[in-house]
Amino acid sequence: MRIATWNVNSITARLPRLLAWLESSGTDVLCLQEAKVAEEQFPSAELRELGYEAAVHATGRWNGVAVLSRVGLEDVVKGLPGDPGYDGVVEPRAVSATCGPVRVWSVYVPNGREVAHPHYAYKLQWFQALKAAVADDAKGGRPFAVLGDYNVAPTDADVYDPAAFEGSTHVTEAERNALAALRETGLTDVVPRPLKYDRPFTYWDYRQLCFPKNRGMRIDLVYGNAAFAGAVKDAYVDREERKGKGASDHAPVVVDLDV
Repeated sequence: MRIATWNVNSITARLPRLLAWLESSGTDVLCLQEAKVAEEQFPSAELRELGYEAAVHATGRWNGVAVLSRVGLEDVVKGLPGDPGYDGVVEPRAVSATCGPVRVWSVYVPNGREVAHPHYAYKLQWFQALKAAVADDAKGGRPFAVLGDYNVAPTDADVYDPAAFEGSTHVTEAERNALAALRETGLTDVVPRPLKYDRPFTYWDYRQLCFPKNRGMRIDLVYGNAAFAGAVKDAYVDREERKGKGASDHAPVVVDLDV
Protein backbone atom coordinates (compact mmCIF):
# COMPACT_ATOMS: atom_id res chain seq x y z
CA MET A 1 0.00 0.00 0.00
CA ARG A 2 1.39 3.40 -1.00
CA ILE A 3 0.47 6.48 1.05
CA ALA A 4 1.67 10.01 0.38
CA THR A 5 1.31 13.59 1.54
CA TRP A 6 1.58 16.64 -0.69
CA ASN A 7 1.00 20.34 -0.20
CA VAL A 8 -0.12 21.20 -3.74
CA ASN A 9 -0.40 24.97 -3.15
CA SER A 10 -3.73 25.26 -5.07
CA ILE A 11 -5.36 22.17 -6.51
CA THR A 12 -6.72 24.27 -9.36
CA ALA A 13 -3.25 25.38 -10.44
CA ARG A 14 -1.77 21.93 -9.90
CA LEU A 15 -4.59 19.70 -11.22
CA PRO A 16 -2.92 18.47 -14.45
CA ARG A 17 0.25 17.63 -12.56
CA LEU A 18 -1.70 16.02 -9.71
CA LEU A 19 -3.69 13.76 -12.03
CA ALA A 20 -0.57 12.74 -13.95
CA TRP A 21 1.32 12.06 -10.71
CA LEU A 22 -1.47 9.92 -9.29
CA GLU A 23 -1.50 7.83 -12.46
CA SER A 24 2.27 7.40 -12.61
CA SER A 25 3.07 7.00 -8.91
CA GLY A 26 0.67 4.20 -8.03
CA THR A 27 -0.42 6.02 -4.87
CA ASP A 28 -3.34 4.44 -3.01
CA VAL A 29 -3.96 7.23 -0.49
CA LEU A 30 -2.92 10.88 -0.80
CA CYS A 31 -3.18 13.42 2.00
CA LEU A 32 -3.40 16.81 0.35
CA GLN A 33 -2.95 20.31 1.76
CA GLU A 34 -3.56 23.89 0.58
CA ALA A 35 -6.40 23.01 -1.77
CA LYS A 36 -7.34 26.72 -1.91
CA VAL A 37 -10.85 26.06 -3.20
CA ALA A 38 -14.33 25.73 -1.73
CA GLU A 39 -15.57 22.15 -1.37
CA GLU A 40 -18.04 22.54 -4.23
CA GLN A 41 -15.13 23.55 -6.50
CA PHE A 42 -12.95 20.58 -5.58
CA PRO A 43 -12.26 18.42 -8.69
CA SER A 44 -13.93 15.31 -7.32
CA ALA A 45 -15.23 14.22 -10.74
CA GLU A 46 -11.78 14.26 -12.34
CA LEU A 47 -10.35 12.29 -9.42
CA ARG A 48 -13.23 9.82 -9.54
CA GLU A 49 -12.35 9.04 -13.14
CA LEU A 50 -9.00 7.78 -11.83
CA GLY A 51 -10.71 5.71 -9.14
CA TYR A 52 -10.23 8.05 -6.18
CA GLU A 53 -12.80 9.08 -3.62
CA ALA A 54 -12.21 12.37 -1.85
CA ALA A 55 -12.86 13.55 1.71
CA VAL A 56 -12.54 17.32 1.53
CA HIS A 57 -12.49 20.04 4.17
CA ALA A 58 -12.15 23.39 2.43
CA THR A 59 -13.90 26.75 2.39
CA GLY A 60 -12.23 29.01 -0.15
CA ARG A 61 -9.03 30.52 -1.45
CA TRP A 62 -6.87 29.77 1.61
CA ASN A 63 -6.04 26.53 3.44
CA GLY A 64 -8.10 23.43 2.68
CA VAL A 65 -7.18 19.76 3.16
CA ALA A 66 -8.28 16.46 1.67
CA VAL A 67 -7.76 12.70 1.72
CA LEU A 68 -7.87 10.95 -1.67
CA SER A 69 -8.25 7.18 -1.63
CA ARG A 70 -8.73 4.35 -4.09
CA VAL A 71 -8.90 1.71 -1.34
CA GLY A 72 -12.01 2.91 0.49
CA LEU A 73 -13.00 6.01 2.43
CA GLU A 74 -14.93 5.72 5.69
CA ASP A 75 -15.41 7.43 9.06
CA VAL A 76 -14.53 10.87 7.75
CA VAL A 77 -14.03 13.57 10.38
CA LYS A 78 -13.56 17.21 9.40
CA GLY A 79 -11.71 19.62 11.66
CA LEU A 80 -10.45 19.34 15.23
CA PRO A 81 -12.53 19.29 18.41
CA GLY A 82 -11.44 22.29 20.40
CA ASP A 83 -9.95 24.04 17.38
CA PRO A 84 -8.94 27.48 18.69
CA GLY A 85 -9.56 29.25 15.38
CA TYR A 86 -7.83 32.43 14.30
CA ASP A 87 -9.34 35.89 14.47
CA GLY A 88 -12.75 34.38 15.10
CA VAL A 89 -12.58 31.93 12.19
CA VAL A 90 -12.14 28.14 12.44
CA GLU A 91 -9.99 27.28 9.44
CA PRO A 92 -10.14 24.02 7.41
CA ARG A 93 -6.80 22.51 8.41
CA ALA A 94 -7.52 18.87 9.29
CA VAL A 95 -9.51 15.96 7.90
CA SER A 96 -9.27 12.27 8.80
CA ALA A 97 -10.52 9.08 7.21
CA THR A 98 -10.17 5.31 7.28
CA CYS A 99 -8.74 3.99 4.01
CA GLY A 100 -8.79 0.22 3.90
CA PRO A 101 -6.70 -1.04 6.84
CA VAL A 102 -5.18 2.36 7.65
CA ARG A 103 -6.53 5.50 9.29
CA VAL A 104 -4.93 8.79 8.25
CA TRP A 105 -5.14 12.46 9.09
CA SER A 106 -4.26 15.14 6.56
CA VAL A 107 -3.14 18.29 8.38
CA TYR A 108 -2.01 21.77 7.41
CA VAL A 109 -0.51 23.32 10.52
CA PRO A 110 -0.70 27.14 10.73
CA ASN A 111 2.38 28.94 9.45
CA GLY A 112 2.89 31.19 12.47
CA ARG A 113 4.17 34.09 10.33
CA GLU A 114 6.45 35.74 12.93
CA VAL A 115 7.30 34.82 16.51
CA ALA A 116 5.69 37.99 17.86
CA HIS A 117 2.60 37.64 15.64
CA PRO A 118 -0.75 36.40 17.03
CA HIS A 119 -0.63 33.70 14.35
CA TYR A 120 2.34 32.13 16.13
CA ALA A 121 0.36 31.77 19.37
CA TYR A 122 -2.50 30.34 17.32
CA LYS A 123 -0.08 27.81 15.79
CA LEU A 124 0.95 26.52 19.21
CA GLN A 125 -2.68 26.36 20.37
CA TRP A 126 -3.60 24.47 17.22
CA PHE A 127 -0.87 21.92 17.93
CA GLN A 128 -2.41 21.33 21.37
CA ALA A 129 -5.82 20.73 19.78
CA LEU A 130 -4.25 18.33 17.27
CA LYS A 131 -2.54 16.35 20.01
CA ALA A 132 -5.82 15.99 21.91
CA ALA A 133 -7.68 14.97 18.75
CA VAL A 134 -5.29 12.26 17.61
CA ALA A 135 -4.49 10.75 21.01
CA ASP A 136 -7.26 8.14 20.84
CA ASP A 137 -6.77 7.35 17.16
CA ALA A 138 -3.07 6.66 17.71
CA LYS A 139 -3.81 3.91 20.22
CA GLY A 140 -4.48 0.30 19.43
CA GLY A 141 -3.38 -2.09 16.73
CA ARG A 142 -4.71 -0.32 13.64
CA PRO A 143 -2.07 1.45 11.51
CA PHE A 144 -2.57 5.18 11.97
CA ALA A 145 -0.66 8.24 10.78
CA VAL A 146 -0.83 12.02 10.75
CA LEU A 147 0.55 13.29 7.45
CA GLY A 148 0.90 16.79 6.16
CA ASP A 149 2.58 20.15 6.13
CA TYR A 150 3.59 20.72 9.75
CA ASN A 151 5.31 24.05 9.08
CA VAL A 152 8.03 23.00 11.54
CA ALA A 153 11.51 21.67 10.78
CA PRO A 154 12.07 19.02 13.50
CA THR A 155 15.83 19.63 13.86
CA ASP A 156 18.56 21.93 12.57
CA ALA A 157 19.48 19.19 10.09
CA ASP A 158 16.10 19.75 8.45
CA VAL A 159 16.96 23.21 7.13
CA TYR A 160 19.67 24.13 4.65
CA ASP A 161 21.32 26.64 7.00
CA PRO A 162 20.22 27.03 10.64
CA ALA A 163 21.79 30.50 10.81
CA ALA A 164 19.50 31.69 8.02
CA PHE A 165 16.44 30.88 10.14
CA GLU A 166 17.63 32.31 13.44
CA GLY A 167 14.79 34.24 15.08
CA SER A 168 12.24 32.92 12.58
CA THR A 169 9.28 30.62 12.92
CA HIS A 170 9.46 26.94 11.88
CA VAL A 171 12.60 26.31 13.96
CA THR A 172 11.82 27.71 17.42
CA GLU A 173 12.06 25.65 20.56
CA ALA A 174 8.34 26.05 21.28
CA GLU A 175 7.36 24.71 17.85
CA ARG A 176 9.73 21.77 18.13
CA ASN A 177 8.42 21.06 21.63
CA ALA A 178 4.90 20.98 20.15
CA LEU A 179 6.09 18.32 17.70
CA ALA A 180 7.65 16.37 20.55
CA ALA A 181 4.39 16.56 22.50
CA LEU A 182 2.52 15.18 19.48
CA ARG A 183 4.93 12.25 19.32
CA GLU A 184 4.14 11.52 22.96
CA THR A 185 0.74 10.21 21.81
CA GLY A 186 2.64 7.20 20.44
CA LEU A 187 3.75 8.56 17.06
CA THR A 188 7.15 8.49 15.41
CA ASP A 189 8.63 10.08 12.30
CA VAL A 190 8.59 7.16 9.86
CA VAL A 191 10.64 8.79 7.09
CA PRO A 192 14.30 7.93 7.77
CA ARG A 193 17.22 10.28 7.24
CA PRO A 194 19.21 10.24 5.11
CA LEU A 195 17.11 8.76 2.35
CA LYS A 196 18.64 8.35 -1.10
CA TYR A 197 20.40 11.69 -0.73
CA ASP A 198 21.84 13.70 2.14
CA ARG A 199 19.27 16.49 2.40
CA PRO A 200 15.70 15.16 2.04
CA PHE A 201 13.98 18.56 2.06
CA THR A 202 10.31 18.79 1.12
CA TYR A 203 9.85 22.54 0.60
CA TRP A 204 11.81 25.13 -1.35
CA ASP A 205 10.74 28.76 -1.70
CA TYR A 206 9.98 29.92 -5.24
CA ARG A 207 12.27 32.90 -4.77
CA GLN A 208 16.05 33.29 -5.09
CA LEU A 209 16.58 29.98 -6.93
CA CYS A 210 16.03 28.07 -3.71
CA PHE A 211 15.25 24.77 -5.42
CA PRO A 212 18.22 24.70 -7.82
CA LYS A 213 20.48 25.67 -4.91
CA ASN A 214 18.76 23.14 -2.59
CA ARG A 215 17.99 25.81 -0.01
CA GLY A 216 15.09 23.91 1.47
CA MET A 217 13.35 22.70 4.59
CA ARG A 218 11.89 19.38 5.69
CA ILE A 219 8.47 20.40 7.00
CA ASP A 220 6.18 17.82 5.33
CA LEU A 221 6.14 14.89 7.74
CA VAL A 222 4.61 11.46 8.27
CA TYR A 223 4.05 10.59 11.93
CA GLY A 224 2.74 7.07 12.50
CA ASN A 225 1.87 4.84 15.43
CA ALA A 226 3.73 1.59 16.11
CA ALA A 227 1.53 -0.46 13.79
CA PHE A 228 2.06 2.01 10.95
CA ALA A 229 5.79 2.44 11.54
CA GLY A 230 6.29 -1.31 11.73
CA ALA A 231 4.69 -1.75 8.31
CA VAL A 232 6.88 0.81 6.52
CA LYS A 233 9.01 -0.78 3.80
CA ASP A 234 10.27 2.30 1.98
CA ALA A 235 9.94 6.08 1.99
CA TYR A 236 11.10 8.88 -0.25
CA VAL A 237 10.63 12.52 -1.22
CA ASP A 238 9.63 12.81 -4.88
CA ARG A 239 11.94 15.69 -5.78
CA GLU A 240 11.17 15.27 -9.48
CA GLU A 241 7.68 16.63 -8.89
CA ARG A 242 9.16 19.90 -7.62
CA LYS A 243 10.86 20.47 -10.96
CA GLY A 244 9.57 22.23 -14.03
CA LYS A 245 6.91 24.76 -14.90
CA GLY A 246 3.83 24.88 -12.69
CA ALA A 247 5.27 22.90 -9.78
CA SER A 248 4.15 23.34 -6.20
CA ASP A 249 6.77 24.68 -3.82
CA HIS A 250 6.44 21.38 -1.92
CA ALA A 251 7.34 17.87 -3.09
CA PRO A 252 5.29 14.75 -2.31
CA VAL A 253 6.49 12.52 0.51
CA VAL A 254 5.74 8.87 -0.21
CA VAL A 255 5.62 5.90 2.17
CA ASP A 256 5.19 2.23 1.18
CA LEU A 257 3.53 -0.10 3.66
CA ASP A 258 3.19 -3.87 3.93
CA VAL A 259 -0.28 -4.19 5.49
